[in-house]
Formats: sequence, C-alpha cells, structure tokens
Amino acid sequence: MSSPLTAGFCELVFNSADAPEGVTPTLQVLSVKKINAPGASGQDRYRLILSDGKHFIQAMIATQLNGMVESKEIDRNVLIKLTGYVTNAVQGRKLVIILQLETVPWNGEKIGNPTNIEQQQQQGNQSTSTSAAPAPVPKQEVGGFQARQQSAAGRGGAQARAGAGGRGKAEVGPLYPIEGLSPYQNKWTIKARVTQKSDIKHYSNQRGEGKLFSVTFMDETGEIRATGFNEAVDNFYNLLEEGKVFFISRARINIAKKQFSNVNNEYEIMFENQTEIEPCDDDTVPQVKYNFKGIDQLGDVQKDELCDVIGIVKEVGEMGEITSKATNKPFAKRDIQLVDSSGHSVRLTLWGKQADTFKADDQPVVAFKGVKVGDFGGRSLSMFSSATMSINPDIPEAHQLRGWFDAEGRNTQFQQYTNAMNNTSGAGGAGAGVGAKPSELKTIGEAKDEGLGMSEKTDYFTTSATIAFVKQETFSYPACANPEGCNKKVVDDGSGWHCEKCDRKWDAPIHRYILSMNVMDHTGSFWITAFNEQAEQIMDISANELMRLKDEGSDVNSYFQKATGQTLTFQMMAKQDSFNDQPRVRYQCRKVAQPDYASDSAHLISLINSMNV
Repeated sequence: MSSPLTAGFCELVFNSADAPEGVTPTLQVLSVKKINAPGASGQDRYRLILSDGKHFIQAMIATQLNGMVESKEIDRNVLIKLTGYVTNAVQGRKLVIILQLETVPWNGEKIGNPTNIEQQQQQGNQSTSTSAAPAPVPKQEVGGFQARQQSAAGRGGAQARAGAGGRGKAEVGPLYPIEGLSPYQNKWTIKARVTQKSDIKHYSNQRGEGKLFSVTFMDETGEIRATGFNEAVDNFYNLLEEGKVFFISRARINIAKKQFSNVNNEYEIMFENQTEIEPCDDDTVPQVKYNFKGIDQLGDVQKDELCDVIGIVKEVGEMGEITSKATNKPFAKRDIQLVDSSGHSVRLTLWGKQADTFKADDQPVVAFKGVKVGDFGGRSLSMFSSATMSINPDIPEAHQLRGWFDAEGRNTQFQQYTNAMNNTSGAGGAGAGVGAKPSELKTIGEAKDEGLGMSEKTDYFTTSATIAFVKQETFSYPACANPEGCNKKVVDDGSGWHCEKCDRKWDAPIHRYILSMNVMDHTGSFWITAFNEQAEQIMDISANELMRLKDEGSDVNSYFQKATGQTLTFQMMAKQDSFNDQPRVRYQCRKVAQPDYASDSAHLISLINSMNV
C-alpha cells in the first residue's frame, strides 16, 4: 500500500529559502511538546515533530490551533495536512510554522522509520567538505506536486513590490507571520493591515525635541505595535493608512513597553532609517478582530481595563474643552451615549481630533476597540489614542444591532449606569443563565410580586413556564435579504423591497420572527416576546419558511399548535415601557432551553427532605 505522506517534503523545506509554492503536504505527527516560553501573545506554544516517512523536521503551531492539541485532535501518530504554513530559521534550525491544518483519517500506526533531516544534512556537508549552503532547486517533484521555490515577494506580488520600492528579489527577507516575529530574526518581511494609527505626538527632553507616532499591524496570526520617531514620522506617517495592507521589512524587533501599549504581543516593531514599507494590493489579510463586551456586562469589567464594545450612538453631546494638567493646553472632548440590545446605555468620551470631527446624525452603529473603562457615574468609557473606532462596520454584530434598533430599539427606555448599581442588575442578575439552578428559578408570580422591571433599571430572571398561546397575526417582520446579515426592516415601495442601510432593493425579503406568546405556570401568566433565534427554537421552523407556506395558502396553524403546550426554561429581561401613557412591564426572552428535569427533581427531593420532622 502506498504511503499517504508527502515524501521528500522535509528535504525540500530544509534546502529552500522559503515555503514551496502549491504544496499542501500530508505529514505524520511524531510528538507534541508544550514549550516553556509563551508565544508573542502570552499564550502557550506547542512544538511538533513532523515526518514525511523518510525524514522528520520540527514545527510550531500558531496559537489559534492550540485547542486542537488540547482536545487531542493533534496527537502522536495523527496525520495532518498543512493548508497554511511558512518556514522560519531560528538559531540555525529550520522550523515549519503551521498557520492552518486539517486532520487526515488514519489508523494510528507510525509510518516508516524517519531520520533527522538536520543531522543528515550536517553529515552530508562534512563529507563533502564544503561550507556552501545547498542551492535551491528551481523546480522539484514532491509527493506528486510540482513545487517551485517562491520568495516572500512572490507571495505578495513580486513585480509590484520590486517596481514600487526598487528592490530585487534577493534583498527581500522571508515572509513571516506576526506571531513568528522575535528579536532573534534579522531578515524578515510581514504582510499586515494597519488597524490603528495614532496622531503625531511632539515631546521635549534633555536630548532635545522630537516627534513620534505609532501604528498597530495585524495579520491572520496576531497583531503587533510599531513606533516611529522623527525621520520615520516624515517617511511613513502619510503612507500608512488605516485599513490598508502593507509589506514591512528591515525594522527592529524590541521587547514591548506595555505601559505604552494595549496590543496583545510581547514584542513591538521600531522603524529605523533603513526600514522599508510598501503598499500591497492583496486584501486577504483579515480585518480588525473584536472581543466585544455587552454594555450590560461593563459592570463586571475592572476600572482602567481595556475592552471592545459595539453600540448604537443614541445621543451626541456638545463639544467641550478641558485644560491638560501636564501641558496646560486646552483639549477637546465630546460625550456620546451608546446603547445596545441589552437595554443598557453607557457614556463614552471622545478626545482631541476624534471629538472634533465626530458626527453621528443618523444614529450609526460604532465598534470600538481598546477603550478604557472608568467608574465615573457607575461605569463610563474613554477612547484614548491607542483605541480605534469603526462606524457602521461590515460585521455580523453590527448588522444584528442595526436590525434590532430599527425594529424596536428606537422606542426602548435604556437603563443608565449609576454609582449605586452593582455588577448584576435585577433579581436574577444579568449573568443568570438558562441553566440556572432550580433554587434560582423564579415563578411568574414572584417576578410580578417583586416588581421586576417596574423600576428605571432592567431586571433579569429565569423562569420555567408553559406556552399557553402564540399570536399568529404578526409573527414576523420583513428583513433585508443581504446574505451578510443586515437584518434591517425593509419596505415594499412597489418596485421591490428597499433597505435603507444597504441602499439596495430585493425581490423578496427574509422574514425574521418577532413572536408574541402568553406563558404560564402555577402562579400566573404573562406575555413575552421572542426574537428570531429563540423563536426558531420554539417553532422548529424558520420565519421565512413559515411565511412562504402561509403565502401559498397552506395551513400553518399546526406549527403554532405544536409550539403551544411546551414547557421550557426562559431567561427573561423585564423593563418598563409605556402604552397609552400608562407604564407597563415588557418581558423579552433572551434565551430558551429544555428543562433540566434531573436537576429539578433533585431540588424537589431536597425540599421534601427539609420538611421531615
């Protein structure tokens, strides 16, 4: 039986300057070892020994693949196919840095008796008494693939780079992932997107006056901060634009000064006189990565920590001005109010140029990365120079927020943070999940008796209830059919369904649930609203499909009857609303799940036992 491994791959990599083009080798993992030194992002790193059946070579996996090691998907004798990788030379040793991989089915047996490619090459060099490095092979057959040597410039467009910067192929270092950069490399090139650029800052010290700026670069493996002083400001500040992709080489790698940076990397780049930066037309580098905190979760974030938030700009304050204590110069500031679907609002302060130029007349969705959490007024946010913001970003979270706000958020009364608020709002706390302990469940009667949702703040609780009735008349709304998930309500203007956000027309909308139900338990009942994701769980059919059946004249009553009578566990949000100038409580289902009967029974048994005399 022929070997499933890509024979000759280790030898080709060892004798090549760069990763061979067009080769997605299948290799066997001989060992996996956790190394002591953490990666640039501070996470654990894993080293692999990979075999092609004849030789073996060392490899490192990118930290985003750590979960595959921890779950044992990557383990001894497992076969893997490398779908994304680069090569790296560290302290004279050749490494394969794995960015993407797939596991290949295998019976777990070791294939062949591979030998160390490094030792073999060293012995070969000694026997021939030559110190010359092996010449790269222009074209070589590897495991059935035609693999050509490829320079780092070639992977990003060799002609474009040489023409733009006047550099030849031999002058370009190998293309590295940001995660693979360290002070031990001399020749390297990264291809990265600028996700943040600071203003030019001027300073004065014992050595004289100067100026500096910083940028944050990002690729698919991570991000890194770069700083330029004086001449580098003149050379690169106007060239580097946020959102654009560039090749960067001939710069210095230093240990990161964490007091000046919130970037998750142990190293940083310093621009020097010989640093080269060239634009790249390749747009495959990913956009900004966010780790959003809901506005209702900010109470759990410590003061002075940095976080990412996304929200609708509900209000924009007037321009203000304060005097800096350090420079005694006036500084512009502007407060805006952010809201999200949690029903909470928070004040965010913009400073300097951002405050001066910010406009939000149409209540846009804005995503912020790296804003600072403060405790003024309970909780507040500040956007300093290291933070970034994106107005109406093309990401799923923004589309979902836009759809929610246009459907119902405009008329919502939002809860503001106050100094009296604790970390969890309401009786159950915002963190009370569907999987709440039975002792934490509230009956409908208890929720009403405790007046949950009747105060200015939003309350959260979990209840177990049975669906008594589902309204059929208006169970959905027509949403934008954009496949990227706009979710905004659309209007039929006679020539098509028009979406204001996308400024496009569609032949037909995508219907999304806005389901109104009456639920009950042994203590009472109330009306609740469930939106698309939760309603689909309840109805067991999409709103779009249900509307299609209704339009075709089919009897859809059976779907509503099937939903009726279900006993489910609901995570609820209760907040005050008004109808005909009368206050009322509106209950919204945030999550839904099947009851945990085993846990419920154990709780009842414990209650019975506690009654024994």
